[in-house]
Amino acid sequence: MDGRDEPGHDAVFVANSPMLQTLMSKPGPITAKPLSVLLSDVFSDAYAKQGFAARELVTRWAEIAGPEISAHSEPVKIQWPRPVEGQPQEPATLVLRVEGPMALEIQHASDAILERVNRFFGWSAVGRLALRQAPLSRRNLPTAPRAPDPKSVAKVAETLSSVEDEELRAALARLGASIKRN
Repeated sequence: MDGRDEPGHDAVFVANSPMLQTLMSKPGPITAKPLSVLLSDVFSDAYAKQGFAARELVTRWAEIAGPEISAHSEPVKIQWPRPVEGQPQEPATLVLRVEGPMALEIQHASDAILERVNRFFGWSAVGRLALRQAPLSRRNLPTAPRAPDPKSVAKVAETLSSVEDEELRAALARLGASIKRN
């Protein structure tokens, strides 16, 4: 008997094998994929149904159209005309959702908008704009509330003399002044 018949001996022999040790070495780094990469196909399909070859026209609209135009408009879809056999492809129509009062201004700036969009694409992809007056789908982010007036904070702090903790008293004074302001 050389000891190989003992229970558990095979497990020790296998665990010490060089091949298993290389397999059980430290695992590689875990690479989590960004959500944008995982959902890329989903968004690409949704944009493709609206005629957008790439979603960058929508996501980078502020850069393409400029801050004044993008503040009051957003691309909805691109309508491509049906190709006619033997004829060159006609340029598409870019449909923009525009806030009512700015529709006339954006219509007057349509040549500049078309030039910027086509410069972005690198070819004359869009030949005409169609405007749809409607509220924009995106909403402006709420602005941060402004700090209360230091005089009103000091006035409220005078009434909090029973609070011993300085930081708590200051926080309560700011809160009270903010509440009184509104």
